[in-house]
Amino acid sequence: MALKIAVVVGSLRQGSFNKQLAHALVSLAPGDFSFEFLDIGSLPLYSQDYDSDFPEAARTFKQKIAEANGLLIVTPEYNRSIPGVLKNALDWGSRPWGQSAWGGKPGAIIGTSVGAIGTAIAQSHLRGVCAYLDIVLMNQPEMYIKHDEKRIDENGNIVSEDTRKYLQTFMDKYVAWVRDRAA
Repeated sequence: MALKIAVVVGSLRQGSFNKQLAHALVSLAPGDFSFEFLDIGSLPLYSQDYDSDFPEAARTFKQKIAEANGLLIVTPEYNRSIPGVLKNALDWGSRPWGQSAWGGKPGAIIGTSVGAIGTAIAQSHLRGVCAYLDIVLMNQPEMYIKHDEKRIDENGNIVSEDTRKYLQTFMDKYVAWVRDRAA
């Protein structure tokens, strides 16, 4: 059975290090996994006023989450937390109240930044939000990656063999996590 993964990258920046990381991870996945990068940039700022008349971008976003067998959330760290655009996307996927598309989906979090501790604090905050949304997160391995173009290039190609092995460990655990829960 082919498994569909929704990839949510918490950065809108051209040349995003986290988009590069996401592409690097996808390159390590087995052939029966397909990945779709979801567009979070077209989502308006969430307001409960939209609950009775969801914008098309939000309906499409929620539908893609609902169709996915698993989630891969790749986040930068902004001011020791998650980017607003990522929180906005998480909110859209959970609304209206009682109609969350996230519930029970197996997922994983990873991220990269130029800081010495990678995205450790953002990931910690994100874990709390995901727990509330009933996303069933893979707890280990936790990976906080300091960005370096000697590891992953601007096209998402893995340059370093050590990085390839490191990320393969994450992907292998993630694949097993999703397979066990998507059956």
